[in-house]
Amino acid sequence: MQPLAGQDLLHTQPHPMHWLATATVLSAVIAVSSLFQPSGATATAAGTTTKDAPVTAAPDPGRVTFPVNCGPNRLDVVQKVSGDLDGAGSTQTVAVVRCHTEAGTPPSGVYVLAQPSDPKAPPRIVATLLAPAQRLSVQDITLQGRAVSATVQGYSSPDVPSYMPDVHKTVKWQWQGGKFVQSELPASSTTAGA
Repeated sequence: MQPLAGQDLLHTQPHPMHWLATATVLSAVIAVSSLFQPSGATATAAGTTTKDAPVTAAPDPGRVTFPVNCGPNRLDVVQKVSGDLDGAGSTQTVAVVRCHTEAGTPPSGVYVLAQPSDPKAPPRIVATLLAPAQRLSVQDITLQGRAVSATVQGYSSPDVPSYMPDVHKTVKWQWQGGKFVQSELPASSTTAGA
């Protein structure tokens, strides 16, 4: 086959906008397809579906107004985990939020959300595990059983430069005696022997 003489046609040359449009369409298809599930079907640990399994939907942090003032910037939900944190049979969501920024790492807020009995009502904040005023940034958050753990970094004093956090620790929250109790996990020994 001989190549055509002249310039390539515009539609045969990929441009960044083509890739962006393709990614947007694929995201929309996936999002819409996730809305259509068989009625009464719920996910199980094996990834199959089963009917009539008691389950409550995890509260959606996108429907919550968090008590964080970001000024002209938007608030981002950067991480979330969901599970039955208090053992009462309903699902709660732990949301990590922070003000949007193009550079740096603003302090995080960590909030526990519960869904009211009316599924149309927005979820409500039932506990604050970490307030942005504590000047700590959550690096990751995990849920094991009913215990929430987070790796955080921050500053020991206002004199520490914002680009050089000097506090690094892992904290854990667990429901005990009708409230979330925080504990600090021992520092890892990854630097031992160095």
